[in-house]
Amino acid sequence: MLYTPSVGDDRGLRHLPATFVIGLLAVFAAGGCRRQPAPPPKPAEPTIAYHQLGSWSGHGNLQTESFTSDTGALRVRWETTAEPGDAASPAQGAFKINAHSAISGRLLQEVVDYAGAGNGVGYVQQDPHVFYVVVDAHHVNWKFTVEEAGVY
Repeated sequence: MLYTPSVGDDRGLRHLPATFVIGLLAVFAAGGCRRQPAPPPKPAEPTIAYHQLGSWSGHGNLQTESFTSDTGALRVRWETTAEPGDAASPAQGAFKINAHSAISGRLLQEVVDYAGAGNGVGYVQQDPHVFYVVVDAHHVNWKFTVEEAGVY
């Protein structure tokens, strides 16, 4: 049965505004409780990996054959040891590696300049290029590897 208030009967009018207000509050509260969209996932950190372009060993001076680097970012891992039976002191040994342009022959970058026996890592940072390496060594045996950096 439908209730219709008569004039002077205010039973339903007192409750109508409160019900209306509560309903509106419920609608607004429900809208405010929505979950915020998840932030987009962060991109993965780039991984740097090296692949070998060449490896050489010997004593004395050397000029390598040319090799191409698509990135121009090279890592040179090297090691020197005293030559057995050499009368010179191990500290008198000298070892240099220089990177050159295989196109023009010009010196691009000095990579290693070390005295005596030891090991280490040198880096070349140039534009993509065709390179060759010149070794200048006295009173040491040496070996080195050239690796190119790639981002994956």
